[in-house]
Amino acid sequence: MESKLGAPDSASTQAQLRRLPSVSEVDRHLAARGLPHGKPVRGEVLAVLEGHRQAVLGGADAPERGALLAAVEQRLQRPPANQLRRVINATGVVVHTNLGRAVLSPAVLQDALPLASHYTNLEFDLETGRRGARGGRVPELLAQLAEAEAALVVNNNAAAVLLMLTALAAGGEVIVSRGELVEIGGAFRVPDIMRLSGVRLVEVGTTNRTRVEDYAQAITPETVALLKVHPSNFVMTGFTEEATVSELAALGRERGLPVWNDLGSGNFYRFEQPALRALPTVAQEVRAGADLVTLSGDKLLGAVQAGIVVGKREAVQTMQRHPLYRSLRLDKLRLAVLERALLDYLDIPVLRANNRVVAMLERTPDDMQPLAERVLAALRAQGRGRLQGSIVREESLAGGGAVPEVRIATVCLAIERQGADGEQFSVQLRRHDPPIIARVQEGRVLLDFRTILEDDLPHLEHAVAALAQLP
Repeated sequence: MESKLGAPDSASTQAQLRRLPSVSEVDRHLAARGLPHGKPVRGEVLAVLEGHRQAVLGGADAPERGALLAAVEQRLQRPPANQLRRVINATGVVVHTNLGRAVLSPAVLQDALPLASHYTNLEFDLETGRRGARGGRVPELLAQLAEAEAALVVNNNAAAVLLMLTALAAGGEVIVSRGELVEIGGAFRVPDIMRLSGVRLVEVGTTNRTRVEDYAQAITPETVALLKVHPSNFVMTGFTEEATVSELAALGRERGLPVWNDLGSGNFYRFEQPALRALPTVAQEVRAGADLVTLSGDKLLGAVQAGIVVGKREAVQTMQRHPLYRSLRLDKLRLAVLERALLDYLDIPVLRANNRVVAMLERTPDDMQPLAERVLAALRAQGRGRLQGSIVREESLAGGGAVPEVRIATVCLAIERQGADGEQFSVQLRRHDPPIIARVQEGRVLLDFRTILEDDLPHLEHAVAALAQLP
């Protein structure tokens, strides 16, 4: 196909291009096979044809028509990479932001989903027959679990902070430690949210050390509140100091100022996991004196995306009356799922059975060992000595910016082969159906059983068996 000058021969190239079927031919083939065809799959068909066209222009021969049509069929059977689909989380990161954060239990969804296919009393008072407050039992349950006077929910925690600042502090000054002016995932920055809400930010202390006296010295007649922000996704160690909520609350009472605590992530459950026992609950933060506490619904709480505010009734009611609240409130489906998830918190044994985030974080190495042994047996059953598998003790992360400094003992299946790069196995696992997202460490692929569910196991067994067959 090359001329004497080394360039592709135009006549030969055109002949090869003519061997490629037209879009209409492919459509007729798909229709005859009873497969999706026409406009719904036009983009996928064009992608396959264009790939082969570029290959021909680069000097390759056109494939046989049957092989090309088979390639189109295979492409249509595989969901687009950007289509939402189930994946298996074998990273060990429980609240994995990139993988959808909290995983909901089937029990919660089975109770909540029927409400989406029927009318509900979303804003209707069944006693009076008139319009009622939006939210069902969610605010009541949140206030009960947080031991607070009132609660409300909005779209996410960033929205909760924005609404709090806009409704209660616009035009005034809010004091924050320099060490807490954080940026979290998605380029969300605390100073940006404060500017957007019309609040004047007053920074106090230094990056690594801020004392309650720093807040006290910065208070002016324009000060509206003292704000504490959880650092979320990083930890400072060494020569550090921060003012506690209790210290700020005492200062707030003395100077007549509210104290607001942006937890980012928060929990209503006292963990038994040794690495998480010191994690305070939302109720403890409220008892410490915070007037308002904000947190996410889809992190340690283990429910849907939501921004939760608990605290003083007057402040919460002011937020509910603000026009911005209507733009940020939850839809009926998320309210239904959140309500069902919160009900489990009233019965701890039920919670530990139903709430998958809590259950995963409470797993012990002894709980995970049999799962790892089952998948290892599937690997060894292939009898391929080149691919080595072993059960190792490692550490997992809670994830989601919840407790970045905490590492939890876990059990992993390590897979490796001499002369092979673990990244190759990682790619193969991502191509599995459903895709398996593992981590690569020291040239090995690690499957962390902290985040592997029971119904993931057959897929893992099949996937590792397929790895063993690789040349």
